[in-house]
Amino acid sequence: MTEIPEHLLKRAQAAREKSASSGGDADGGSAAESSGSASGAASSEAASSAASRIPEHLLQRSKAAKDNKAENQAAAGGGAVAVADKVGAVVAAAPAAGGGVPAGAGPGGHTQRLLTVVKPGSIQDVKATPVDKVHTWPHLLVGEFVAALACTAFTFLFSVWVNAPLLQLANTNETPNPSKAPWYFLGLQELLTMFHPMVAGVTIPGMGLIALVLAPFIDRNPSNKPEDRKFATSLMTVHLMFWAVLVMIGSFFRGPGFLFILPWRDGLFFEL
Repeated sequence: MTEIPEHLLKRAQAAREKSASSGGDADGGSAAESSGSASGAASSEAASSAASRIPEHLLQRSKAAKDNKAENQAAAGGGAVAVADKVGAVVAAAPAAGGGVPAGAGPGGHTQRLLTVVKPGSIQDVKATPVDKVHTWPHLLVGEFVAALACTAFTFLFSVWVNAPLLQLANTNETPNPSKAPWYFLGLQELLTMFHPMVAGVTIPGMGLIALVLAPFIDRNPSNKPEDRKFATSLMTVHLMFWAVLVMIGSFFRGPGFLFILPWRDGLFFEL
Protein backbone atom coordinates (compact mmCIF):
# COMPACT_ATOMS: atom_id res chain seq x y z
CA MET A 1 0.00 0.00 0.00
CA THR A 2 1.25 3.46 -0.88
CA GLU A 3 1.04 6.32 1.65
CA ILE A 4 2.22 9.91 1.53
CA PRO A 5 5.77 10.07 2.90
CA GLU A 6 6.13 11.35 6.43
CA HIS A 7 8.44 14.20 5.46
CA LEU A 8 5.88 15.53 2.99
CA LEU A 9 3.18 15.49 5.64
CA LYS A 10 5.42 17.38 8.06
CA ARG A 11 6.25 19.91 5.35
CA ALA A 12 2.54 20.48 4.62
CA GLN A 13 1.77 20.91 8.32
CA ALA A 14 4.59 23.44 8.69
CA ALA A 15 3.36 25.31 5.63
CA ARG A 16 -0.19 25.49 7.08
CA GLU A 17 1.08 26.84 10.39
CA LYS A 18 3.27 29.38 8.64
CA SER A 19 0.41 30.53 6.43
CA ALA A 20 -1.91 30.85 9.41
CA SER A 21 0.61 32.92 11.37
CA SER A 22 1.47 35.14 8.40
CA GLY A 23 -2.21 35.69 7.67
CA GLY A 24 -2.79 36.80 11.25
CA ASP A 25 0.11 39.31 11.13
CA ALA A 26 -1.09 40.86 7.89
CA ASP A 27 -4.67 41.39 9.01
CA GLY A 28 -3.67 42.73 12.47
CA GLY A 29 -6.53 42.90 14.92
CA SER A 30 -9.11 42.12 12.28
CA ALA A 31 -7.84 38.51 12.03
CA ALA A 32 -8.43 38.08 15.76
CA GLU A 33 -12.00 39.42 15.50
CA SER A 34 -12.96 37.36 12.42
CA SER A 35 -15.50 34.58 12.68
CA GLY A 36 -14.74 30.89 12.78
CA SER A 37 -15.87 30.54 9.18
CA ALA A 38 -13.24 33.04 8.01
CA SER A 39 -10.49 31.20 9.94
CA GLY A 40 -11.61 27.94 8.40
CA ALA A 41 -11.46 29.48 4.96
CA ALA A 42 -7.94 30.81 5.55
CA SER A 43 -6.84 27.42 6.86
CA SER A 44 -8.31 25.67 3.85
CA GLU A 45 -6.53 28.03 1.49
CA ALA A 46 -3.20 27.47 3.34
CA ALA A 47 -3.75 23.73 3.22
CA SER A 48 -4.52 23.90 -0.50
CA SER A 49 -1.40 26.01 -1.13
CA ALA A 50 0.74 23.57 0.90
CA ALA A 51 -0.86 20.61 -0.82
CA SER A 52 0.04 22.13 -4.15
CA ARG A 53 3.68 21.61 -3.25
CA ILE A 54 3.11 17.84 -3.01
CA PRO A 55 3.35 16.13 -6.42
CA GLU A 56 -0.02 15.40 -7.93
CA HIS A 57 0.73 11.71 -8.55
CA LEU A 58 1.51 11.20 -4.86
CA LEU A 59 -1.77 12.75 -3.84
CA GLN A 60 -3.71 10.59 -6.28
CA ARG A 61 -1.85 7.47 -5.18
CA SER A 62 -2.53 8.21 -1.52
CA LYS A 63 -6.18 8.88 -2.21
CA ALA A 64 -6.53 5.66 -4.20
CA ALA A 65 -4.77 3.69 -1.48
CA LYS A 66 -7.08 5.06 1.21
CA ASP A 67 -10.16 4.36 -0.89
CA ASN A 68 -9.03 0.78 -1.61
CA LYS A 69 -8.19 0.22 2.03
CA ALA A 70 -11.60 1.42 3.09
CA GLU A 71 -13.31 -0.76 0.47
CA ASN A 72 -11.27 -3.83 1.44
CA GLN A 73 -11.97 -3.38 5.12
CA ALA A 74 -15.64 -2.89 4.42
CA ALA A 75 -15.77 -5.97 2.16
CA ALA A 76 -13.72 -8.36 4.33
CA GLY A 77 -14.51 -7.00 7.72
CA GLY A 78 -11.16 -5.29 8.15
CA GLY A 79 -9.06 -8.41 7.43
CA ALA A 80 -8.01 -7.77 3.85
CA VAL A 81 -4.97 -5.75 2.83
CA ALA A 82 -4.25 -4.21 -0.55
CA VAL A 83 -1.55 -5.92 -2.62
CA ALA A 84 0.24 -4.34 -5.57
CA ASP A 85 0.64 -6.49 -8.65
CA LYS A 86 3.14 -4.13 -10.27
CA VAL A 87 5.17 -1.06 -9.43
CA GLY A 88 3.01 2.02 -8.87
CA ALA A 89 -0.32 0.12 -8.85
CA VAL A 90 -2.47 -0.78 -5.85
CA VAL A 91 -5.04 -3.57 -6.10
CA ALA A 92 -7.15 -5.37 -3.60
CA ALA A 93 -5.92 -8.70 -2.33
CA ALA A 94 -8.37 -11.55 -2.27
CA PRO A 95 -9.02 -12.60 1.30
CA ALA A 96 -8.30 -16.15 2.27
CA ALA A 97 -11.10 -18.58 2.99
CA GLY A 98 -12.54 -17.97 6.42
CA GLY A 99 -11.37 -14.36 6.64
CA GLY A 100 -7.71 -15.21 7.39
CA VAL A 101 -4.51 -13.73 5.95
CA PRO A 102 -5.08 -12.64 2.34
CA ALA A 103 -3.38 -14.39 -0.54
CA GLY A 104 -0.02 -12.90 -1.44
CA ALA A 105 0.66 -11.63 2.08
CA GLY A 106 4.06 -12.10 3.65
CA PRO A 107 5.12 -12.93 7.23
CA GLY A 108 2.83 -11.39 9.81
CA GLY A 109 0.19 -10.58 7.18
CA HIS A 110 2.29 -7.89 5.51
CA THR A 111 1.90 -7.54 1.77
CA GLN A 112 4.85 -7.66 -0.58
CA ARG A 113 5.67 -5.52 -3.58
CA LEU A 114 8.06 -6.52 -6.33
CA LEU A 115 10.03 -3.39 -7.20
CA THR A 116 12.48 -4.84 -9.70
CA VAL A 117 14.52 -7.90 -10.50
CA VAL A 118 18.25 -7.28 -10.06
CA LYS A 119 20.51 -9.40 -12.19
CA PRO A 120 23.20 -11.20 -10.15
CA GLY A 121 25.96 -9.86 -12.40
CA SER A 122 25.34 -6.29 -11.22
CA ILE A 123 25.80 -7.10 -7.51
CA GLN A 124 28.51 -9.72 -7.72
CA ASP A 125 32.05 -8.45 -8.07
CA VAL A 126 33.80 -11.45 -9.54
CA LYS A 127 37.39 -10.91 -10.64
CA ALA A 128 39.60 -13.57 -12.13
CA THR A 129 42.76 -14.14 -10.12
CA PRO A 130 45.83 -13.72 -12.35
CA VAL A 131 47.88 -16.89 -12.56
CA ASP A 132 51.58 -16.63 -13.33
CA LYS A 133 51.65 -19.84 -15.39
CA VAL A 134 51.62 -20.80 -19.05
CA HIS A 135 50.79 -24.03 -20.80
CA THR A 136 53.57 -26.42 -21.75
CA TRP A 137 52.21 -26.61 -25.25
CA PRO A 138 52.83 -24.53 -27.26
CA HIS A 139 54.69 -21.96 -25.14
CA LEU A 140 57.52 -24.22 -23.90
CA LEU A 141 57.78 -27.02 -26.44
CA VAL A 142 57.87 -24.71 -29.45
CA GLY A 143 60.87 -22.85 -28.04
CA GLU A 144 62.65 -26.10 -27.17
CA PHE A 145 61.98 -27.52 -30.63
CA VAL A 146 63.38 -24.40 -32.31
CA ALA A 147 66.48 -24.54 -30.07
CA ALA A 148 67.00 -28.23 -30.95
CA LEU A 149 66.76 -27.44 -34.68
CA ALA A 150 69.27 -24.60 -34.29
CA CYS A 151 71.77 -26.87 -32.47
CA THR A 152 71.36 -29.57 -35.09
CA ALA A 153 71.95 -27.10 -37.93
CA PHE A 154 75.05 -25.71 -36.21
CA THR A 155 76.49 -29.20 -35.66
CA PHE A 156 75.81 -30.15 -39.26
CA LEU A 157 77.50 -27.04 -40.69
CA PHE A 158 80.42 -27.34 -38.28
CA SER A 159 81.02 -30.94 -39.33
CA VAL A 160 80.97 -29.92 -43.01
CA TRP A 161 83.59 -27.16 -42.79
CA VAL A 162 85.78 -28.35 -39.91
CA ASN A 163 87.70 -31.59 -40.31
CA ALA A 164 88.08 -33.94 -37.37
CA PRO A 165 90.77 -36.39 -38.50
CA LEU A 166 91.23 -39.67 -36.71
CA LEU A 167 94.43 -40.24 -34.76
CA GLN A 168 96.76 -43.12 -35.33
CA LEU A 169 95.97 -46.49 -33.90
CA ALA A 170 96.39 -46.71 -30.16
CA ASN A 171 99.66 -48.34 -28.96
CA THR A 172 99.23 -50.27 -25.75
CA ASN A 173 103.01 -50.08 -25.07
CA GLU A 174 103.15 -46.28 -25.24
CA THR A 175 101.24 -43.76 -23.14
CA PRO A 176 100.66 -40.40 -24.86
CA ASN A 177 102.23 -37.40 -23.18
CA PRO A 178 100.33 -35.44 -22.03
CA SER A 179 97.51 -37.81 -21.19
CA LYS A 180 94.40 -35.69 -20.83
CA ALA A 181 90.86 -36.64 -19.94
CA PRO A 182 87.95 -35.57 -22.15
CA TRP A 183 87.29 -31.82 -22.01
CA TYR A 184 84.29 -32.18 -19.68
CA PHE A 185 86.56 -33.89 -17.11
CA LEU A 186 89.53 -31.57 -17.52
CA GLY A 187 88.30 -29.34 -14.69
CA LEU A 188 88.36 -32.29 -12.30
CA GLN A 189 91.79 -33.33 -13.59
CA GLU A 190 93.01 -29.77 -13.01
CA LEU A 191 91.82 -29.96 -9.38
CA LEU A 192 93.84 -33.16 -8.92
CA THR A 193 97.03 -31.22 -9.65
CA MET A 194 96.23 -28.77 -6.83
CA PHE A 195 94.62 -30.81 -4.03
CA HIS A 196 94.59 -34.23 -2.48
CA PRO A 197 92.52 -36.74 -4.51
CA MET A 198 89.98 -36.98 -1.67
CA VAL A 199 89.51 -33.19 -1.66
CA ALA A 200 89.66 -32.73 -5.45
CA GLY A 201 87.58 -35.75 -6.40
CA VAL A 202 84.98 -35.90 -3.61
CA THR A 203 84.83 -32.89 -1.30
CA ILE A 204 84.85 -29.96 -3.73
CA PRO A 205 82.55 -31.52 -6.39
CA GLY A 206 80.22 -32.78 -3.64
CA MET A 207 79.95 -29.36 -2.06
CA GLY A 208 79.17 -27.83 -5.45
CA LEU A 209 76.45 -30.37 -6.20
CA ILE A 210 74.88 -29.98 -2.74
CA ALA A 211 74.87 -26.18 -3.12
CA LEU A 212 73.09 -26.48 -6.48
CA VAL A 213 70.53 -28.90 -5.05
CA LEU A 214 69.76 -26.66 -2.06
CA ALA A 215 69.64 -23.43 -4.09
CA PRO A 216 65.86 -23.60 -4.81
CA PHE A 217 65.15 -24.13 -1.11
CA ILE A 218 67.46 -21.34 0.06
CA ASP A 219 66.28 -18.77 -2.49
CA ARG A 220 62.47 -19.02 -2.49
CA ASN A 221 61.86 -15.85 -4.46
CA PRO A 222 59.04 -16.61 -6.95
CA SER A 223 60.09 -13.86 -9.39
CA ASN A 224 61.45 -14.80 -12.80
CA LYS A 225 63.31 -11.54 -13.33
CA PRO A 226 67.13 -11.79 -13.10
CA GLU A 227 67.38 -8.56 -11.12
CA ASP A 228 65.16 -10.10 -8.40
CA ARG A 229 67.15 -13.37 -8.21
CA LYS A 230 70.55 -12.05 -7.26
CA PHE A 231 71.45 -14.97 -4.99
CA ALA A 232 70.59 -17.67 -7.53
CA THR A 233 72.23 -15.74 -10.36
CA SER A 234 75.42 -15.20 -8.36
CA LEU A 235 75.62 -18.84 -7.28
CA MET A 236 75.21 -20.19 -10.81
CA THR A 237 77.63 -17.61 -12.24
CA VAL A 238 80.35 -18.52 -9.73
CA HIS A 239 79.84 -22.23 -10.40
CA LEU A 240 80.05 -21.88 -14.19
CA MET A 241 83.02 -19.49 -14.13
CA PHE A 242 84.93 -21.66 -11.66
CA TRP A 243 84.47 -24.79 -13.76
CA ALA A 244 85.01 -23.00 -17.11
CA VAL A 245 88.34 -21.55 -15.93
CA LEU A 246 89.56 -24.98 -14.79
CA VAL A 247 88.56 -26.56 -18.12
CA MET A 248 90.35 -23.85 -20.15
CA ILE A 249 93.53 -24.17 -18.05
CA GLY A 250 93.54 -27.95 -18.46
CA SER A 251 92.88 -27.69 -22.20
CA PHE A 252 95.27 -24.96 -23.34
CA PHE A 253 97.76 -24.37 -20.52
CA ARG A 254 98.88 -27.94 -19.76
CA GLY A 255 101.61 -29.61 -21.79
CA PRO A 256 103.77 -32.75 -21.47
CA GLY A 257 103.68 -34.16 -17.95
CA PHE A 258 100.61 -32.00 -17.40
CA LEU A 259 102.90 -29.10 -16.60
CA PHE A 260 101.83 -25.48 -16.94
CA ILE A 261 102.81 -23.97 -20.30
CA LEU A 262 102.00 -20.92 -22.41
CA PRO A 263 100.20 -22.04 -25.61
CA TRP A 264 101.49 -19.10 -27.71
CA ARG A 265 105.10 -20.04 -26.85
CA ASP A 266 105.23 -23.83 -26.29
CA GLY A 267 102.42 -24.90 -28.61
CA LEU A 268 98.95 -26.26 -28.14
CA PHE A 269 98.63 -29.72 -26.61
CA PHE A 270 94.94 -30.16 -27.10
CA GLU A 271 93.12 -32.32 -29.62
CA LEU A 272 89.44 -32.59 -30.43
